[in-house]
Amino acid sequence: MKKILLSILAVILIIEEWLWDGLSAFGHVLIGLLRLDDFERWLSQVSPKVALVAFAVPVLIVTPINLMALGLLANGLILQGILLEVFAKLLGTLLVSRVFSLTKKQLLSFRLLAFVYSTVMHWLDWARQKITETAVYKLAKALKLQLRALIATWLN
Repeated sequence: MKKILLSILAVILIIEEWLWDGLSAFGHVLIGLLRLDDFERWLSQVSPKVALVAFAVPVLIVTPINLMALGLLANGLILQGILLEVFAKLLGTLLVSRVFSLTKKQLLSFRLLAFVYSTVMHWLDWARQKITETAVYKLAKALKLQLRALIATWLN
């Protein structure tokens, strides 16, 4: 049972890593297209209180989208609701990760956030170590590297 659970978690971890890589690359392209470089520089230097407010903004952006998705689901538009919720999740992850990476130093100056962050990271490191030892994870990681190499050869 433990092996099955770790294998399922390994697949989820690989998918999360692929999505994270894609969202990070997309975020960098989007920042360039929207010419937000100056804003990012400013945000990375704000006070801890402003950083905390900035960290809440993605929630305020994504919440109405989540509510629309819920409304679609409640009205029987299952596929549309699920797709909108997936979009909201990806957008929220992109925004939260970007804001957090820019304001991490300021946010971690709050003792409660620093405690939560260190606790979560400790547990995630422990889980990642267990998961990366599985055969499923090693196979998926090898496939990911082969796919990247194949894509690189196509692009050149």
